[in-house]
Amino acid sequence: MKNSSYIAGFSFYVPESVLTNKDLEKLVDTNDEWIISRTGIRQRHIVSHQACSDLAYEASLKALERTCLKPEDITHIITATFTPDTYVPNAACIIMEKLGIRGIPAMDVNAACTGFIYGIELARGLCYVSPGAKVLLVASEVVTSRINMKDRSTSVIFADGAGACIISNQTFDDDVPSGCVQDVVLKADGSLGPLLTVKGGGSAHAMVPGQVVGDDFFVQMEGREVFKHAVRSMRDVSLEIMNRNSLTADDIDLFIPHQANIRIIEAVAKIMNIKDEKIFVNVQDYGNTSAASVPIALADAWEKGRIKPGYLALLVAFGGGFTWGATLIRF
Repeated sequence: MKNSSYIAGFSFYVPESVLTNKDLEKLVDTNDEWIISRTGIRQRHIVSHQACSDLAYEASLKALERTCLKPEDITHIITATFTPDTYVPNAACIIMEKLGIRGIPAMDVNAACTGFIYGIELARGLCYVSPGAKVLLVASEVVTSRINMKDRSTSVIFADGAGACIISNQTFDDDVPSGCVQDVVLKADGSLGPLLTVKGGGSAHAMVPGQVVGDDFFVQMEGREVFKHAVRSMRDVSLEIMNRNSLTADDIDLFIPHQANIRIIEAVAKIMNIKDEKIFVNVQDYGNTSAASVPIALADAWEKGRIKPGYLALLVAFGGGFTWGATLIRF
């Protein structure tokens, strides 16, 4: 499907509480040097008493303000998350209530760290069948609610945060920074799912009253295998979307990858021959916020002046499932 969809209102919100590598040294057998050398992360933001919808609400308000829209202008809400406040109602419905909106479609999408890219494609489809639609796409994660802080393989990586934007098939006002979504490619492979899971509480691993929460309630990850598949999949989907749009690395002005791990980012960029000055990295400050990672990086890049009119940005992500995907945005 080829149609013109526009994305604007890039915004993000992270909790005030900051967890540094030095703080983690008190919680788990690790140290600042080890974390930085393997992940590139120096600190991350974590919630105190906030839920997924709280973070999403703050990011959504910013997105509305930056597009000069009111909550009642929104026609659809899509929330990308694997850590909703509750299973039912979904996060999108709770966000809707907090925004004071009623009577419009509201849905969650769970594609783990690729959730925002999946959400962009869903929003494009909604805009195609509903001309005039204004879709609030917000990715929000409280990953720490599903992290065992004594597990060194995950506690040093993951964090909390939210990113939001508005997607429409109509152009925004000239004073609203926006981009045209030129293409999206989505992929998945369920056979690799066991390498990165959160099983506990699902219907296949149902809990009963009084049962003690076990390790399967938290993120469990085969780090080495996930690393290999992440690099390969992000590379392949990036090259696929570039090839089908007749692009080379030289045509990409800004590369915004999922902020999972600096080693993964560097490996993908090197294979693709993307110059260092074109890569946007903020994993050092925010860690891996799963579905929120890419929109946080997108908004952060815009706020820091890294996005200029005419720029072509390539966004790519990889997550549990396994899922992965990429999108091209012309600003």
